Amino acid sequence: MDRKKFLIKIVILMFLIFIADRVGTMFYWYYTIWWFDMLMHFLGGVWVGLFFLYVFYNKNKFLEQFLIILSCVLLIGVFYELFEVYVHNYIARDPFNILDTTSDIFFDLAGGVFALLYFLKKNRQTGESEIHPTVEL
Repeated sequence: MDRKKFLIKIVILMFLIFIADRVGTMFYWYYTIWWFDMLMHFLGGVWVGLFFLYVFYNKNKFLEQFLIILSCVLLIGVFYELFEVYVHNYIARDPFNILDTTSDIFFDLAGGVFALLYFLKKNRQTGESEIHPTVEL
């Protein structure tokens, strides 16, 4: 897979997530559509997974990197949930919700797994086994 095209896909996904978040906040979708938060965490997990694939990918150590990338997705998800708990408890004065936190982390990880499976499928379709740099003449 061409590294430059892969990076462009990651950046486009980042902007789509940003736009969906702004629209969701503006129209109160986080409060009125029960699954919107789950969708956003899933897409965030996909983005983080693809980003760390871009940074760490090595075709010879894919299984090892699979675990590293999922660990990175989990770590980012947990840090975000700690931030969210802090904001809800101390700024918004909402009570802590363990079910919401657990489901958010689950959807972050599901997005990371989806990113890895998407990457594997794309590489098998193109017949390439690695992300290679674009050769410009």
